[in-house]
Amino acid sequence: MNTTENLVRAKTALLAPLLLLVLVAACAPRSVPIADAGAPWASQVLAEHPLAGRIWQPTAAGFVEPAALLDAIAEAPYVLLGEKHDNPDHHRIQAWIVEAMVHRDRAPAVVFEMLAEDQVTALADHLTARPGDAAGIGAAVGWAKTGWPDWSLYEPIATAALAAGGPILAGNLSRPNIRAIAREGIASLGAERVAALGLDHALEPELATRLRQDIVESHCSQLPETMVGPMAAAQTAKDAQMADAMRHGSGITGRRNGAVLITGAGHARNDLGVPWYLRRAARGDRIVSVGIVEVTADITDPKAYRTRFDADHLPFDFVWFTPRVDENDPCAEFAEQIQRAKEKHLQEQQDKIAE
Repeated sequence: MNTTENLVRAKTALLAPLLLLVLVAACAPRSVPIADAGAPWASQVLAEHPLAGRIWQPTAAGFVEPAALLDAIAEAPYVLLGEKHDNPDHHRIQAWIVEAMVHRDRAPAVVFEMLAEDQVTALADHLTARPGDAAGIGAAVGWAKTGWPDWSLYEPIATAALAAGGPILAGNLSRPNIRAIAREGIASLGAERVAALGLDHALEPELATRLRQDIVESHCSQLPETMVGPMAAAQTAKDAQMADAMRHGSGITGRRNGAVLITGAGHARNDLGVPWYLRRAARGDRIVSVGIVEVTADITDPKAYRTRFDADHLPFDFVWFTPRVDENDPCAEFAEQIQRAKEKHLQEQQDKIAE
């Protein structure tokens, strides 16, 4: 597998209005447990890889046990759990971590990237009418129409949160707002909201360049140059919005309980994702980022996975390695999507001429 493919698989923070890879796994379980949670892997590809199931701590340059990860997040007000959206094991690990936090007497607010601001009312109405009904959230908010993998993958996370009495919060901007940002820039949100989200302070030039390169590489270097800037603007706005939702959620439940973010790994990275915006406003509160990363067949050195993120080191506090959900070529799939989009646009133009 080449470097481009590795980059694409690792970078899951693709903008919903522009691209959503919907690849829901339906694999038979294996006998490889998720840590000490007792659950087998759902994904089968490379389940026997030497890194699968191991947790790497980049700052210590060593592996740690799940208990050490839980100790690290025990008192952290902000915890980010970065996933590959279509890998069911990533969601099971997220649920396991939230459950473990609950067992340590925490009831964090759980913020979902997959829930947007225009779904807040539907979410609140559902939970008011049916408190604790995690299974019904998907239907209540119209999840099936959003393009995210099936709600059943995320339901155990919501179940753990609701069982502890913690709120579930929408973390994302609405699609109309994302589209407006892509067309008109950050200013389309209005000066007051831009300032409230901290978007009036731009990423440092080096980080801004890295973000643009990340977007180019995660889209197989096939994006038109004119799309890179708008997508970078939309991604920074999403990061700022999710950071704001985490701060709000932490305030709801109290400092002791804090907030957990369920998001793509690209948004959870410490250097230029949601943590960048949290650090600007969190007044030194501890932030712990966990990247959940699929293994690659020929890479057994955990430090080598930094190249997936175009970084000098893995940009997370912990990296939890898992099997792969599939061996598909994401660049080939993306090329097909680009071609279909071009054909659709051409057909629409021809239809207008015919009218």
